[in-house]
Amino acid sequence: MSVRELRATGQRAQELATCLLQRARRADPTAGLWEAADVQWWWRSPRSSDDVERVFWFDDDGPLAGVLLSSWAGGRTWQCDPVVVPGTTGPSPEFVWDRALDHAATHGSNGFVVPVRDDDATFVALANRSALTPGDHDRTAWMAPVDRPAVPRPAEGFVLTDRTQRPEAPHPMRERNGDDVADRLGQCSLYDPELDLAVESTGGQLAGYALFWFDPVTLVGLVEPVRIEDEFQRRGLARAMVSAGVDRLVARGAERIKVSYETEAAGSLYLGVGFEQESTATWYRSPDE
Repeated sequence: MSVRELRATGQRAQELATCLLQRARRADPTAGLWEAADVQWWWRSPRSSDDVERVFWFDDDGPLAGVLLSSWAGGRTWQCDPVVVPGTTGPSPEFVWDRALDHAATHGSNGFVVPVRDDDATFVALANRSALTPGDHDRTAWMAPVDRPAVPRPAEGFVLTDRTQRPEAPHPMRERNGDDVADRLGQCSLYDPELDLAVESTGGQLAGYALFWFDPVTLVGLVEPVRIEDEFQRRGLARAMVSAGVDRLVARGAERIKVSYETEAAGSLYLGVGFEQESTATWYRSPDE
């Protein structure tokens, strides 16, 4: 079976990354760092990497490897993700890794980061060989539908809403993600407005929001992001919102639900509602980062 290389930018690159990550998840139920919904969440606002070519390798069944490249903080930080579908015959992980770092170095003039699962012996060895420096860490947890919690009512004086109830209202995430966030999310094939939740006071003040993603190809649900505004912390609102979102994911058909997090506070929330930590990751930095 022949393997060919293809390059793409913008939304076409996002679509190819979606197909690549879906194929990777079908090949292995837990391997890798990202779900297809992750790259769709990254599409939420315009960024300088939108116009940068990403490289993918295809066989007759679709993309089997690729280099994902994303810019953050107005282009000051770049993230590089080499992806190889487990069990396929194509570019080796070493080849894709080297192409990924060359690609990242070309565009990330101020440095770049490469997240790697700590149990991925191949990529950890390549990171060490590449003289990258270990940096931040995060954790990933999963939940089976049977372990989902009962859905509590929000605290008195608050209500749970979703985007189908007020589709024309300003999006709750616009302050942190820009005025284009509603339009950009609407361009994503996995976005579902019924899984786009918010908690408001009965007076209409935004207290928090959370977005849940269901992938009908992999049957994985993803929780990303969850935010409670500082003045509304410690009222059980995050637990109510996450529990409701997980319940909606199960109703859609999710067979496993995933969340990643960095802080102890976030871990306390997710483990407290039934998630179980299964893996950790290290974000390796280039010498200029």
